[in-house]
Amino acid sequence: MTTTTTTGLIPNWYPPNRPNYDLILTLWQFFPLAASLQWAHPLINPERLVEEGGLPWQNKLLGGLFVTHYLYRAVVFPFLQPSMSPLHVIIWASGVFFQVTNGLAIGGWLAGYGPATQAEWAAATGSWQFVGGVGVFFAGLAANYWHDDALREIRRRAARRAASGKKGDGKSAAVDKVYEIPQAGLFKVMLYPHYFVEWVEWFGFWMAAGWGCVPARCFLFNEIAAMLPRAVSGRKWYVEKFGEEKIRGRWAVIPGVW
Repeated sequence: MTTTTTTGLIPNWYPPNRPNYDLILTLWQFFPLAASLQWAHPLINPERLVEEGGLPWQNKLLGGLFVTHYLYRAVVFPFLQPSMSPLHVIIWASGVFFQVTNGLAIGGWLAGYGPATQAEWAAATGSWQFVGGVGVFFAGLAANYWHDDALREIRRRAARRAASGKKGDGKSAAVDKVYEIPQAGLFKVMLYPHYFVEWVEWFGFWMAAGWGCVPARCFLFNEIAAMLPRAVSGRKWYVEKFGEEKIRGRWAVIPGVW
């Protein structure tokens, strides 16, 4: 049999060539054997992960906040966008690694490796701190959506202008590449407020979870580490595109700092 080669994210593996495909398919058939080991030794210890009656409501609420954010960001957001720029495969792969690792860290903590009883929650964070953190989270989430929509409105306006100015052949100008300086809300003082308010959102999550929640702290700091360089380089792009005069007075993402 002739061995073929494939190209892609991982040559010969993603997508696989025929020999590697046959190997993957063979191993996949034995998955039930590996899964059946849980009958002898459960991978999750229910005695640790839940108290009588299930996890405390705080765990469930924080899990709901996490899911709410990603329902918007991963499911709703792409359908709201008038258009989206191409994404480099390295950025995509980095995002997958970040989200899988972060999801495991946050999920494990909420499933019981963090506070799993009311007594443990009382020691981790006070009631007012929890309520305040949830409030900060929702404020950041609302501001995140609002500033995302301000960016979408730029392309919607361009689409309306294009639709009203159609040529005789019925074709309108493309609006995929429309660049303007946003003027609404926090865009008046920074160019990437949608980054900033997302950090506010996850600061609220950390606050609610308690300052000792390492996964929440890592999530916030790792987001800043990943997004801050993009915002700073993005401001340089704005200066090159529109000139320093029009950008003056607007920071990249943190007023007074960057």
